Order: sequence, then C-alpha cells, then structure tokens
Amino acid sequence: MQSVACLVLAAQGHIDFGTFLFANVGEDSEDPRTLTYLHDYALPYAAAHGLHLEELHRIRRDGSTETLWGRLTKEGSRSLPIPVRMSNGAPGTRSCTADFKIKVIGKWLKQHGASSETPATVGIGISLDEIQRANSRRCEPYEQITYPLLELGLRRTDCHRIIQTAGLPVPPKSACFFCPYHRPEAWRELRRSAPDLFAKSCQLEELLNERRAMLGKDPVYLTRYAKPLDRAIPDGWDTLPFDEWDETALCDSGRCFT
Repeated sequence: MQSVACLVLAAQGHIDFGTFLFANVGEDSEDPRTLTYLHDYALPYAAAHGLHLEELHRIRRDGSTETLWGRLTKEGSRSLPIPVRMSNGAPGTRSCTADFKIKVIGKWLKQHGASSETPATVGIGISLDEIQRANSRRCEPYEQITYPLLELGLRRTDCHRIIQTAGLPVPPKSACFFCPYHRPEAWRELRRSAPDLFAKSCQLEELLNERRAMLGKDPVYLTRYAKPLDRAIPDGWDTLPFDEWDETALCDSGRCFT
C-alpha cells in the first residue's frame, strides 16, 4: 500500500521520483494477487502519468531467471533462505530479501550509473506508523535512502485514502504466498481463498523437513506454533488464537512490500 501511495504522490507532483522498481521474486513465489495488481493497475497507472515502473527479476550468469521457490525446491538443495520458525517459535535467519530484492534492485541501480561516488536517491515507502523499520534499514554505498512518506508525515491510513482518491483499488500486502512472516489470519485467509497455494505451502514445509531429517536437524515450520502448517491452521476455524504484535515478524528492509 505504501509504495503504491508513493506512485500516486509522484504522479500528482508531491514527491520527485520518476522511476519505480518492483523486484519480483518469482511468478511461482509472489502472491498472485500482487502480480495481478501490478499488471492490471500499477503499470497502467504509471504509464498514464509518465512514470517508469519496472519489474525486475533475479538473473543468473547464464541468463536464466532464478526464483525463490525454485531455490527452495531444487533437488539436492540445502538452502534455507526464508525465515522459517524454529522449534521454539523464533524466526531463523533469512537471505531471501537480500538476494531477491535488495541485490536485484542494487544491480539495476549500478547498471544505471549508481556508485559510491554518485549514489542513487532511493525512496522507500515506510509510513509514520512503521518508523521503527526505517531506523534499522542499512544503506548500501551506491544509494542514499530517503523516506518520502515519513517526510510528509503520512500514516498507513493516509496511504489508503491517497490510493482510493486517485481512483485505484487498494492493493493487497505484497509477500511470497509461503512467507513465514504471515500472521495466522493471513494463513487462514490463504487456506480459505486459495487452497491450492495453502496446499503448496504445506508441501514446501514437508519438503524442507524431509531434508532436515536426513541431515539430522530439528524440524522447522512456517508458523510459530511449532507444528505442521496444516495442523497449525486447521480447516474451518472461525476464530484464531490471539495474535499479538510480533516485532520479529517484520521485514525491515522495506523492499518486500509494494
């Protein structure tokens, strides 16, 4: 929502950004609703207002595209780049944001002239109610980070209003459909509205644990309930356990959500 609000603000002349970048971690990885919004609304809106919105992918040296799902499910792979939950519920380390978002965007910036001598001005859509994410954001040598929504004093509710006033539908939150940072209600909605994607998430969890068992390692989970996803989010729940705000379950880069 925040990044789409920035797109609208740029179209209206309130912020000075002419290029917007979306790093797609994979057609098989991103939530399909995000990709639908990108192609049906964001790209046409940008084009109609003279803005450049470019969709980026992680490209291997041989020219092929690597996706996050592909890395996770590749035969023989021991890579675990997503922040799976350990047996105690704590999130593990992750490299997905760095590899499939930050590095991909950084490569584009450097290809277009950004360097430590001439850094690019990079605006990230973090709103006032998420200011703690801005405080922990690392700045790369080839970029100067700015936060246009913070500078304008805008909150998430303001972004909602800005998008609707522009005649656009409010976008869904952007994330991989199998992201362990999903809150329980997001998993429940996925199971209800996209049972095929929920089933694929369960299969991914099973695959990861089959590999870990072969290596003599403890199981990992896609939720913090230390049980398989299908049991953690059972079918037909009308209510879910109280889901307190979890500061560990945040992507603080600002790059995951568009």
